[in-house]
Amino acid sequence: MLMAHRVCAAYNVEMYHYNPSTALEELTEEATLPNPVHVRDMMLRHKLTPDQSLELNRIFVEYQKHFGEAQKLGKEILKRLA
Repeated sequence: MLMAHRVCAAYNVEMYHYNPSTALEELTEEATLPNPVHVRDMMLRHKLTPDQSLELNRIFVEYQKHFGEAQKLGKEILKRLA
């Protein structure tokens, strides 16, 4: 149990904390999708032109929609397996 706590604590320290480069690296290595809330925060912190902001927001809306759908499907699978 203590070992699991250390691993979790180490993971939390290593989290990208809204760093797009680290999030992209995690996605590439582990296929871990960042939470849409974190993605939105990354977008807000980045200095975008109005055109870039509109384009990224269009893509983000699709990302958010599909993220939610994937979560629902994953939850259903896990419920049936539990």
